[in-house]
Amino acid sequence: MTETLGGKVALITGGSRGLGAVTAEKLADLGANVAISYASSADKAHAVVEKLKSKGVRAIAIKSDQSNLASAKPLIDAVIAEFGRLDILVNNAGIAIQGQLVDDPELDGEKYNRQWQVNVMGTIANTRAAAPKLSDGGRIIFIGSLLGSHVPFAGAADYAGTKAALVGYAKGIARDLGGRNITVNVIQPGVMPTDMATEVLGDSVPDALLDMHPIRRIATLDEVAETIAFFAGPHAGYITGETVNVAGGIGT
Repeated sequence: MTETLGGKVALITGGSRGLGAVTAEKLADLGANVAISYASSADKAHAVVEKLKSKGVRAIAIKSDQSNLASAKPLIDAVIAEFGRLDILVNNAGIAIQGQLVDDPELDGEKYNRQWQVNVMGTIANTRAAAPKLSDGGRIIFIGSLLGSHVPFAGAADYAGTKAALVGYAKGIARDLGGRNITVNVIQPGVMPTDMATEVLGDSVPDALLDMHPIRRIATLDEVAETIAFFAGPHAGYITGETVNVAGGIGT
């Protein structure tokens, strides 16, 4: 495999499992040295690091709770201290809380507010901390959700709102950093086989949801990670401020 990211350093937030872990492996396969952050899954994070190192790249795991905005600067500083640079930021960490309608008298406001804190404010804090340190010609990739632009079922207003907020923020950051040839884009997956999806949907994807997809299945993690890798790589240098759905055509 051509090491198109040889010599680059990538930080993937929420990289201990799911899409984050698969993306870390994909970027390592392309030659990137990789830092992942994790909030609580230390064993999983260190297992990912060992797998990355077996590919011949340098890798570290950094404990960082994205709900605490003060954690952003130490996270970026730790990456720079270890590798001396940062070229690619994949804002992947987030939580999914769905199921209650906005007019539910028993709406758990505190829980849903935390979702905004993690998904939006935490992501913004990491991006602000990274932007001055990011190499010219670097990449920022936000992992959004198809729900950020298309909401086919009830009970997802707050989650959809957090992901839609990232789209507007990314467009603004693309303007701010374009002079340094830093590209900023949003990848919006649909349903994927992750722990997060299982927490929301249960052990299987309902037929009614599958029927909404022209390609009647959910995405594989490899398919989404390959898309991220393209936007992280040298051939995406003139694509910025864009939002790309990887969702089997749902919403078309």
